[in-house]
Amino acid sequence: MEYIKNVIGDKKSEVVLFSSTAIALYGYDQGMMSLINTNYDYLDTMGISEDNPLIGVIVSVYYLGCAVGAVLASYLGDKRGRKPSIFACLATTAVGNLLMFFAGLWSPKGAMTLMFLGRIIMGLGVGGIDAVIPVYSSELNEEGGRGKALAQEFQSNIFGLNMAFAINLGVTNGLGKENQWAWRIPIIAMQVYPVLLLSFIYRLPESPRWFIFNDREEDARAALVDIDGEDEADEKVEDLKKAHEEESAHSIGYSDMILPGGQQFHETMVTVMGQVNQALTGYGAVSVYGPQIFELLGFDTSMAEYLTQGNYISYFFLMTFAWLLIDRVGRRFLMVIGAFGIAVCFLILTVLGGLASNCKELGIPNLAVSIPGSVSLFVATGLFGIGWLAQVWLIPTEIYPSTSRAQGSAISVIIWGLANFAVTLLTPIGFNNLHYYLFLVFAVTNLFAGWWTWAYSPETGGRSFEANQQFFTDSKEQGTWIVSRVNDGEFRHLPRGKEGDGVDGERQPLLAGDGA
Repeated sequence: MEYIKNVIGDKKSEVVLFSSTAIALYGYDQGMMSLINTNYDYLDTMGISEDNPLIGVIVSVYYLGCAVGAVLASYLGDKRGRKPSIFACLATTAVGNLLMFFAGLWSPKGAMTLMFLGRIIMGLGVGGIDAVIPVYSSELNEEGGRGKALAQEFQSNIFGLNMAFAINLGVTNGLGKENQWAWRIPIIAMQVYPVLLLSFIYRLPESPRWFIFNDREEDARAALVDIDGEDEADEKVEDLKKAHEEESAHSIGYSDMILPGGQQFHETMVTVMGQVNQALTGYGAVSVYGPQIFELLGFDTSMAEYLTQGNYISYFFLMTFAWLLIDRVGRRFLMVIGAFGIAVCFLILTVLGGLASNCKELGIPNLAVSIPGSVSLFVATGLFGIGWLAQVWLIPTEIYPSTSRAQGSAISVIIWGLANFAVTLLTPIGFNNLHYYLFLVFAVTNLFAGWWTWAYSPETGGRSFEANQQFFTDSKEQGTWIVSRVNDGEFRHLPRGKEGDGVDGERQPLLAGDGA
């Protein structure tokens, strides 16, 4: 009880709790649609069959909404403030969720249209949250390893995933797949997140950095008093003013970031390919279509659903290794090992999936195939959490100068939305046409993701922002993007010994003035 009182009384702890809950909201949607897609009443209400490609379209349009929402929320966050932007995103999410809940409630007529509309509107809100929350959180929290902090927040994403699937599984077993409330209850239960966050947001301060950037020094000081206390407020106001003066002289627009030859084009390509490669790991398919994968391995529907829940629980606990390792062995190492490890798992699943489809003809017991297949899927999911879940969101905050860090995060969300739109759209089509050969496709895409990361993604952990930005400056001067050829491969690994900034660099606040 004393711990809870301390958390509620400490603004930084409140911000972490708020941010973690908001990220859990994003995870909830991933788990929510898994069993809804197989509910007979849902399919009947939408007027589609179990193998209709529209199932994937309904899931995937959400990610298009996320991409647009990231742009709108980032713009609103810069113009009106972080809190108004977050408030608008949460309200938008709640509205979209209600539209999904009411789709076809009284009549199947127009159900599909309302479901599409709800998915898109909810995507607008969640995409905006994904773009603004990391910026807001990092502006208010300066202490601790950057990687560990973000990895811990993303563990709450997996909590949301588990919560959604557990509710889905409970009501499906209790009410049956023919009951409409077995798919409507998991949808409306999601309202707890935006309602809780909307009722709590008034307690949080606005970003002092945003106040300074909008010439509201007294408001910035009041916010810093609320966050850090009276003693540190004046000094931090002066630091923020100095950072603002330095950053104002180096204004960078989106054209400098997305056009070849632009000042930040190299950084943007690292950001873009990070999100593309994360999608290519195939985890989006595992999170949304988990039960179907276990069925493909030979389990009946009920057991496949329980195993999916078990996979998510394992995923949650294995994510602990992500925040234990990310600042110790580096982002790049975990990403490369993770991708190659997932590729091996999917190769094994390809073989086992083929055997599972021909068990009777080959005289092989089902469990002799399905059990090792399940273990491979559990391992692949854990490797994704450790190697890929948080890293692609963290790296953009470490490689851009402060003048373009918020835009870089927005670009990251946009690519995440577009990439996951493609994966979730194509996955059900792949299952229906390729069956277990889809695992082979994911094995190949993981090999590509691992190779690209090894070749082109620098190690950003343990270094200050200036040191990370120096890599891109040196890369340009030396005429190569290949990490091993820039400065004799210095950025292939964490800085050794006293080389670089080490722990001090890791503890540098995400949006500190860096003089870039």
